Amino acid sequence: MADLRARIRDAAADLGFGVCRFASASEPWSAGERLAHFVEAGRHGEMGWMETTLERRAHPTAMWDGARTAIVLGLNYGPETDPLPELEDRSNGYISVYARGDDYHEVIKGRLKTLAGQVAAKTGEDVKVFVDTAPLMEKPLAQRAGVGWQGKHTNLLSRSHGNWLFLGVILSAAEMEPDAPETEHCGRCTACLDACPTNAFPAPFQLDARRCLSYLTIEFAGPWPEEFREATGSRIYGCDDCLATCPWNKFAAAASESRVQAREALVSPRLADLAALDDAAFRALFSKSPVKRIGRNRFVRNVLYAVGNSGDAALIPSAQALTDDPDPVVRDAAAWALGRLKRKPDAPRP
Repeated sequence: MADLRARIRDAAADLGFGVCRFASASEPWSAGERLAHFVEAGRHGEMGWMETTLERRAHPTAMWDGARTAIVLGLNYGPETDPLPELEDRSNGYISVYARGDDYHEVIKGRLKTLAGQVAAKTGEDVKVFVDTAPLMEKPLAQRAGVGWQGKHTNLLSRSHGNWLFLGVILSAAEMEPDAPETEHCGRCTACLDACPTNAFPAPFQLDARRCLSYLTIEFAGPWPEEFREATGSRIYGCDDCLATCPWNKFAAAASESRVQAREALVSPRLADLAALDDAAFRALFSKSPVKRIGRNRFVRNVLYAVGNSGDAALIPSAQALTDDPDPVVRDAAAWALGRLKRKPDAPRP
């Protein structure tokens, strides 16, 4: 069995995964109960799929009763430098580090399938592959496998990779010896909680997605509540504040996989250019990018909130041009941005 695990790890490394560890997929855990409390409190917001799939998410065997072992893979997507200083130029948009390269689902999925085929051939047992789109709780599995731990910001972080790991999981019906789980190493640090621009953490290790800018920019479809529009600053897709401020990033390295490295066009793009995107131009710019899945209208809504926060009068024409956009949410955002840009410096904020 030790030889089998070593061969799987070698095969994973050959496919570009920097982490490959093993966990039991059948033993009891408390993650399902924590998720149920999160949903019962309404903290999942409009992500209705979390409620409808709650029972299947409760435990790996609730989705596949044949699962015995979880092989947890990690792919590093670390940025070359701290991305947060980019937020200082309010005439540019900020796209989360994870979304600056190719869609990680597509980058990882093919490699997972290749590795899963090898695992099935070696063990003679069934396998299933997961990359975050299926009802499987990857982060608790990753902690159980010793990849890292869920920090106070609820994201997975690692002593060797910081906060920058994409996760993939292979469930196998084969019994394999698990690795030692990871324990929590946050200590008294609250850097991630203190950095959140919208106070989305009711307590350490708890998240209210309804206040999270990643949720609002990506999952939320309608006009934002007023209190969050100014707080988003220039963040137009996702938010990295709680990840990037973590001291454990001092051990992280920049991504070596070219497909997840940042495209030049998606690092601090000009808001004026983004506001002018029609559907075809949006799809072209974000080809193979995870940004494409939210669609042009939702993305331009985010851009307009950033335009309103820019303080750049040169962006008034960009907002004005969208006040008669066919989409009512875009029109609302354009009117809000225009009102902000035309406001006199000493005028009270709305």
